[in-house]
Amino acid sequence: MTKTTLYALDFDGVICDSAIETGLAGWKVACIVWTDMPQEIPEGMIDLFRQVRPVMETGYESALIMRHLFEGVSPDTLLTSFDKHLRHLIRRDEIDVERLKMRFGETRDNWISDNQQEWLEMNPLFEGIANKLSKIGHQNITIITTKQERFVSKILQANNISFPAEHIYGLERQLSKPQILTDLSASHPDHQIFFVEDRLPTLVNVLEDKHLHEVQLYFADWGYNTTQDKELAQQIPELTTLTLEQFQDL
Repeated sequence: MTKTTLYALDFDGVICDSAIETGLAGWKVACIVWTDMPQEIPEGMIDLFRQVRPVMETGYESALIMRHLFEGVSPDTLLTSFDKHLRHLIRRDEIDVERLKMRFGETRDNWISDNQQEWLEMNPLFEGIANKLSKIGHQNITIITTKQERFVSKILQANNISFPAEHIYGLERQLSKPQILTDLSASHPDHQIFFVEDRLPTLVNVLEDKHLHEVQLYFADWGYNTTQDKELAQQIPELTTLTLEQFQDL
């Protein structure tokens, strides 16, 4: 018997092109933490942020990236030693990470409250994604993201996509993506899970989990990844690289 497909989709970089909004929100938060930073973001800073975006895992890290860029650290340096630089900055300036996460969420909330239309315009869906989601139907989709769930819901609603909150697994759950996939596998034994993710290290973590060998893994090359990521993904036989056009037919 053919199994029903359950699509487990990352959000930022697979469904939503959120890099501009994330960079601007990160700058706003950084201005709160470091008062020597100008309120108006310098020209070209978002372009620099886009270069670093592939190694960012969670939204609050954008504030740390923006601080590094403001201090003159190059995107290439951050790409090659991202964790090291973030840990150094957190230690040097005694950053409370949990407080930083809260500030990041509050900053987005305030932005939405002040100008929701502007915020939504900074979070467009990738071309054809809305149509693909409607074809699949929300009953066969789960969103697995490090974004806070309320922001995912707002963006989907703005694009006329009706999506139940219980199908969104966000930052609030405090669960790793492999753990969420393990839980989905257990609760949907009659489904074949397709996990679509643009971040290569996340896919490698799933690949190394012996409980998840039945999950089919797809690398979204239209998302936030580097040329090196794309080349490495091609060398891993358990991963299938998808273009945005190919995803439409998946």
